[in-house]
Amino acid sequence: MTAPIVQGWCPGAHRPMMSGDGLVVRVRPRLARLRVTQALGLCALAERFGNGTIDLTNRANLQLRGVGEADHQPLLAELAALDLLDGEPGIEVRRNILFSPLYRDGDMTDRLGCELTARLGELPALPAKFGFAIDTGAGRLLSADSADIRLETGGNGLILRADGMATGREVTEGEAIDRLIELAHWFADRFTPDTRRMARLVRAVPLPPIWQGTEPVPVAEPLVPGDTALGPLYGAAFGQLPAQALARLLRDSGATRLRVTPWRLILLEGAQAVPAADFVTRAGDPLLTIDACPGAPYCPQAQAETRDLARALAGRVRGSLHVSGCAKGCARMGPADITLVGNGGRFDLVKQGRAGDEPCQRGLTPETLKTMDLT
Repeated sequence: MTAPIVQGWCPGAHRPMMSGDGLVVRVRPRLARLRVTQALGLCALAERFGNGTIDLTNRANLQLRGVGEADHQPLLAELAALDLLDGEPGIEVRRNILFSPLYRDGDMTDRLGCELTARLGELPALPAKFGFAIDTGAGRLLSADSADIRLETGGNGLILRADGMATGREVTEGEAIDRLIELAHWFADRFTPDTRRMARLVRAVPLPPIWQGTEPVPVAEPLVPGDTALGPLYGAAFGQLPAQALARLLRDSGATRLRVTPWRLILLEGAQAVPAADFVTRAGDPLLTIDACPGAPYCPQAQAETRDLARALAGRVRGSLHVSGCAKGCARMGPADITLVGNGGRFDLVKQGRAGDEPCQRGLTPETLKTMDLT
């Protein structure tokens, strides 16, 4: 198997990444939220410049795929007209912020998010994938999602917690972003090429006691498709949002805004739940838990098609399933009960492991896998 190339950075709008079907252009919605006019505009751009789908990433961003190189600058102009583009590329790459998606206008999550967004220019130089989470609801929803510095609810109020540490520092809302920037500087002064994420650094370098001491509140039940107080949640198989179907859903439901999450779920603010055959509407649907990258021919490193096989195996695997086009395993960094890794048009089988782990069987065809007992 050819060793995959690890890029070490994520695509953006100003700095897209080349894939097998063209450029991948990432849009970072401010406060994880778009006005319905912005969402409809993005759907139109996916049809006009991309392959007709919008990817919902595990960092709650949106991506257009299949963009031609000659269309990149015209696309940027259209994104700017929709107010979906930072004028300064350096600010865009720092805006890696996850938000607990059930916040309300003017609450603490909203206020902290607005302040952090406004002060991104005060952050030091950080690795490209370094990010933040604002998870200040009654129960934590983002504990398993990628972030290096977390603002969370603690026993006595707000805490600031370095990822990888069990406890955090109690802070007031008024000082929270000051302390967050201070902790980011502590990290920036100490990280190395091998410790480019906070959880890795705190294993190698002791975190001062001032940043520890208070436990966060327990983890809340995960969100699933269905109604919420803000509007209905819909799921996206493999994180793919068909642009035409999404535009139709936004119009038919009467949504006023679209919120994005890291869990292949979108929330339609102010909407009425309507039938949506192109989206997942049932809690427990395996299409929301199976991980599969775009695969061949959409990724130049993928050595096999992935998503048709993943759909065929949905519901047949007891536990978690990851279908990866190569050993990089972009769709799932952690282990799965069953991992299938593309290799020369066939698949290698890894049990209880990651895409890069040693397989227990090699050279399996999709037809063979569809009839195998994978329990």
